[in-house]
Amino acid sequence: MKESPVIHTARVFAWWFVVGATMALAVILLQGGIREAMQAQGSVWELKLVEFLTTILGGGLLGGCIALILDRIKKS
Repeated sequence: MKESPVIHTARVFAWWFVVGATMALAVILLQGGIREAMQAQGSVWELKLVEFLTTILGGGLLGGCIALILDRIKKS
């Protein structure tokens, strides 16, 4: 049974979203950003956490969108 195009697109996006988010997290870890956040006090901790989450989500979105573009190019 052949996979529908919508399911295929969702699977490609989800896989590369996870890969992109993981790579963004790896960069944060390598740069020592987690240590900075752990040493922060009070509301600074919350701001750092929001900053990290947006960076990780941004990496995931970037990875997913690039994967969809390349998948579309590959099909044509």
